[in-house]
Amino acid sequence: MAPRLRQLAPTDLAAAFEAGDQRALTKHFLAVLEQRAPGHSVEVRVPPYAAVQVIPGVRHTRGTPPAVVEMDGATWVALATGELTWAEADSAGRVRASGERADLSPYLPLG
Repeated sequence: MAPRLRQLAPTDLAAAFEAGDQRALTKHFLAVLEQRAPGHSVEVRVPPYAAVQVIPGVRHTRGTPPAVVEMDGATWVALATGELTWAEADSAGRVRASGERADLSPYLPLG
């Protein structure tokens, strides 16, 4: 079983921003989303870093979940920090979202 995602301590988060550590920032903000929107109805994928299942609703047990959101790390960090809105990312083709509940705008930015 893969280790669960963990939020960074404030000093580590600041260091990750300073260093531009895309991997650490991506995983941190996925962990924040997982905490704020627990559930299993939407899978948020940020390859090659991580994926997380969030948002209450129908739980899937096999195969592709009912809703999938995928994007690159830079887009995810920009959405999580409020540098980019969901509508901007969607209209620019920076996110691929399908299925019910695949709109993450109610949960963003994460701060």
